[in-house]
Order: sequence, then C-alpha cells, then structure tokens
Amino acid sequence: MKLTLLGNCIHHPVLLVILACAGIAPASGAGGRWDVLQRSIGVSAMHMQLLHNDRVIIFDRTDFGLSNLSLPDGRCRRNPRERVVPMDCTAHSAEYDVASNTFRPLFVFTDTWCSSGTVAPDGTLVQTGGWNDGYRNVRTMAACEAGDDTCDWDETQDALAANRWYATNQILPDGRAFIVGGRRQFTYEFYPTADSSGASAISLPFLVQTKDPEENNLYPFVHLNIDGNLFIFAKNRAILFDYKKNKVVRTYPELAGGDPRNYPSSGSSVLLPLKPSPTEAEVLVCGGAPAGSYTSTKDGTFSSALVTCGRIKITDTAPAWVIETMPSPRVMGDMILLPNGAEVVIINGAMDGTAGWESAKTPAYAPVIYRPDHSPGDRFEEQSSTDIARLYHSSAVLLRDGRLLVGGSNPHIYYNFSNVQYPTELSLEAYSPEYLDPSNDALRPTIVDPSPNGAAVSVTYGASLTLQFAVPAARRARGGGGGGIGLVSVTMVAPSFTTHSFAMNQRLLLLDAVKTAALARASTYQTSVVMPATAALAPPGYYMVFVVNGHIPSEGIWVHIQ
Repeated sequence: MKLTLLGNCIHHPVLLVILACAGIAPASGAGGRWDVLQRSIGVSAMHMQLLHNDRVIIFDRTDFGLSNLSLPDGRCRRNPRERVVPMDCTAHSAEYDVASNTFRPLFVFTDTWCSSGTVAPDGTLVQTGGWNDGYRNVRTMAACEAGDDTCDWDETQDALAANRWYATNQILPDGRAFIVGGRRQFTYEFYPTADSSGASAISLPFLVQTKDPEENNLYPFVHLNIDGNLFIFAKNRAILFDYKKNKVVRTYPELAGGDPRNYPSSGSSVLLPLKPSPTEAEVLVCGGAPAGSYTSTKDGTFSSALVTCGRIKITDTAPAWVIETMPSPRVMGDMILLPNGAEVVIINGAMDGTAGWESAKTPAYAPVIYRPDHSPGDRFEEQSSTDIARLYHSSAVLLRDGRLLVGGSNPHIYYNFSNVQYPTELSLEAYSPEYLDPSNDALRPTIVDPSPNGAAVSVTYGASLTLQFAVPAARRARGGGGGGIGLVSVTMVAPSFTTHSFAMNQRLLLLDAVKTAALARASTYQTSVVMPATAALAPPGYYMVFVVNGHIPSEGIWVHIQ
C-alpha cells in the first residue's frame, strides 16, 4: 500500500505510522521493572479478577486459618460447617484499588478454595464453586461505585448441579458461563441456566479419557474458538467441542512427549492474539511437569519442570503441534497477553516439582517474554527477576495501565509465616514490562478522547469506534531529524480471572482500522476502528482498548460491547 508523508512523519492510509524524527527509538532488552505495591494485604492472592472500575477482586480460601486482615466493624463469620475456624473475624477476600494503591476487606461466607469465575456481560464477577460448604455455590461481586465501601459479595447456596472444585469457566457468546470439570467431576454445566428447569450436569467423556492416575487433570484449559466452539485441553490432548449439540467436532493430535500439562502438572495456556476479522486461531501451551512428578514430590524428589511449549493452529484442516523450547523449565507459570498484541509474558511458578503442598523447591523468579510473530528460535526473551517467590497459589492479571499485578503464593496447607523456606506471601507487586520504561515515554500514545478516566464507552458488534490520541514524539518530528518507526494499531483485551496458572476468559483482538488522520492539534491523531463482528469473536462484556505505537501501548480505556 502507498505511504504518504505528512510533515516529517510517514503515514499509512489505513494504519498510522509515526516517524520519531527527533532521534527517539524504542528501548529494547531492558527486561522490565518490579515494584512492591503492598507488603501485605492480609490475604494471599490465590484468585484475582480486574473489574471495569479498575479494582481487583482478590480472594483465597476460608479454611487457611485466620488471615491478617480483619473484617470491619466487629463483623465475624459464624459458620458451623467451617472445618478450621467456625468463628472467624478475619477476611479472606479483598478489593484492591489500583489508582489509590489501597485495599479493603470483603466478606465471603463459604469456602472459595480452588474455584473459578467469569465476568458477566453487565460487569459483575460471577465466581463458582469451591470446597466443602462452597462446592456448589455461586458468589457475585459487582463493580462498586466510586466511594462505595459497603458493596460486597452476594452468595447463592447450591446454585450449581455438581461440586465444582478445581473447575474451569469460559464465558460464552450468549453471556453465560460454561463450567467444566473439577475434582472427580467429568461433566460440564452452564450458569445461569438457559431456562427455569434448574442446573444440570452433562457428561463429557473426554475428561474421563484424559484422567491421570495421579489426578484427573484439573483446571482444563478452555478457549472460545472463532467459530463459537470450545477448544478444551486436558492432560496432553485436546478437542473442539460444540456445547450446543454436546458433540466433539474435532479431536486434535496428542501434544508431543505425552507429559501432562494440567493441574497438578500445571502448565499454562493462552489463545494467541486474534488478527482483524480473523480466519485463524492459535493456542499456546507452555510448561508443566513430567508424568509421575506429583507423586515423586511426596518422597522429596523434585523433578525438573517441562521446558517445552506446544503451539497449534486450531482452525487448520490438519492441525499439528509445533514444539518450542523456553529459556528454562517452568511449572505453575501464568501466561498473560500483553496489550501491545505482540507479546505474551510467562510469569510466576517454579523450575521443578508440581502444584500442591510443599511440592516445589526452586522458584522461577524471572519472567519470560514470548513474541509469537517472531521467527522460531527468536521468540523467547528472559526478563528482570523479582526477589519474591511466587509458587503454588500465586496469580497475575493485566491492569489498564499496562502493568501486571502479581500476588499470592502459599505452598502450605495453612497460613505459614515462619520456619519454612517459602512463607505464605501476602504482598502485591507490579511488573512493568519494558514498554513502560521511561525511555519510551516520548513514543507512548495517550488516548485523549474518549477520556481514559471516564465511563466505559458503549459499543455494538460491527460498529466503529473513534479514538483521538497524542504521541509526544510526533510533536518533535515536525522539527526534523531521523529516528525509529512505529506502526500504530489498536487492541482490545478481555481481563482474565486468574488462578492456578490459567487466566480464564483471557482474549486479545487486534481491531480493523478503517481511517487514521492527523488533527490540527500538534501530535494528535484520530483513528476509527471496527469492533468485532460477532459475540463468538468477543463475548459481551467489558474490555480494555489500547492504542499501540510500534510495541508501546497507551493506557487503556474501558469499552462495553453488547
């Protein structure tokens, strides 16, 4: 396509290209930065979900014992079915406010241990299952209004058809949650149900077929394909599942090597970024532990974790796994899509052992960046290390400012802060990828309209969204000179429910740009993008939208597609 030159900057007729004529080039290889945000929030971040009010809902389990965060106003949880502390005046959930770096306690009544969740189309967190008295419960947490410190969890007893402990949730195009698996559960169900007949569990033989002698491969990886069917991965195998017809429409090849990748051999998985108007979809599965590793940890033997990833184009007529090698082995890692649409970060976890109590001994302190569009052999890059071990029961989520919020780690059956190698971790950290380095500030776009701090923008499927944004380097460009080139794109990211090494419902789409132009104001531009055409591409709900200059994203804005 033809490029046009405006002033001293090159422009593309569809996607804007900014020439940093002042000699400013993106920094590379910096490795990112770690910052401790809170030394203790009182609870361990086993589960995390960012909501569209820029607050993160965090919770662990009620049977860890007393937490380090008191419930307000003398409130206590009196639960005769509680196994550990029937009279408990401490919180096991917290709301973290990103903007103010503050937190407050939340009240959960029944046990949320090793549960799952989605965000409903109206922005409400829908959390499902848990353990003991929480097996079949559903809990909801609304996105609280600014200044409202009273909103809290609501619980519905026995709303599910089966015990859902270590299950996986995936939001569907109709806004319901597909809930699958769990310990000794080889079924799936929907929440809410489609009619008034009540909850029902439907058999999924694939989960029986992939049952492992050590465990039944809990927390299966589930991704919504672009055709509306579900890609479901358990152990080392995968299917494409038509949940409307209860039918397996495709069986994928076994992932080479045959080693298990799901809990307790916890690898991780992502659906790679979807191109505009996608006709292809790819899944990446990384890490895990060799067969037998979980049992071996009980005898004090900690096998090296898996060092391989498998990548598969799930829309191919003859799909095949392509094996890649990470810089180091990893189990219990979290994989998070970065908002530039060009990178995946693999963070947290260990280099040996498995998930489970006292089942790993060598933390993986350094994140790894994976760049799916680079050539094979040039896709992985190790980043700067933290000094905090994030082992079993750690988690990570993407924030609207482009940082990752990292928390959790409790490899013990209860809270344990002394006389152990890796104490229960109550802190929160932020990992800032290299694109947030100050040396990139001049190239960082800022969305000026709609306001990043305003209400979420309502959009519909197939409609256009107009964004105005500024890039400081473009102002300098008008003075002449030379420098690096950045291609400006727009991405749309669904925030994840992260727990146990899997970021449920995570999704990133690159949007079609139909018109981009410079405005009269210096360094300011306007672009119009086309929203996804169907709910199979982007289920209804809240997303973060970013303008990306080269590989450097802006702070996002919230949009609500429905």
